Amino acid sequence: MTARLYLVDDHAVVRHGLRALLAEAGHQVLGDSGDLTVALAEVQRLLPDVVLVDLSLGDRSGLELLSELQSRRVPVRCLVLTMSAQPRHVANALRLGAAGYVLKGSPAEELLAAIERVQRGGRHFGPEVGELALRALAEPHADDPFAQLSPRERQVVVMVVNGSTSAEIAAELHVSAKTVDSYRSRLMAKLGTGDITALVKLALRHGLIDDGAP
Repeated sequence: MTARLYLVDDHAVVRHGLRALLAEAGHQVLGDSGDLTVALAEVQRLLPDVVLVDLSLGDRSGLELLSELQSRRVPVRCLVLTMSAQPRHVANALRLGAAGYVLKGSPAEELLAAIERVQRGGRHFGPEVGELALRALAEPHADDPFAQLSPRERQVVVMVVNGSTSAEIAAELHVSAKTVDSYRSRLMAKLGTGDITALVKLALRHGLIDDGAP
């Protein structure tokens, strides 16, 4: 079954190798990019069957792309292909709608099987990845997801959930609005929240803010 794919990886040689592998398997690669902003625009335009996403994109994260695609409700399915075996990355990818998670050290056969399963509407998480997800539940930040944020990111979270705009936060922190938007995108990806409503609910649940009740 031929799949229409889009590749997101910041290493050109990796994208080139994947193109060759996928073409040989009979799949069609609609495009590829190592730039998150470019990738987001092209995925929304091309609407591939499956987006292969690396989590490490220079100073950005593939989790940000997952978060944006989820919040914009783009009708594509995402398969994470990464070197990262960190339990929290697996857990956050799942929260942000990833339909599969494959480690780059896996055999090509597993990747091809994962693509087929995800394209057909299923999910693919190998035994090793499933174990990583379970480990995430035992890590300290599983009880307090905000523990993984930097002090500045926590500061931005509080201001965002209290209704401050990017411009207002920028003025308060003496940074640009673009920098605030980057902070917000990064922290929402870390927390696995797809929109502000989900972020507010998470902050309330963990006592970062109160609900104003007497």
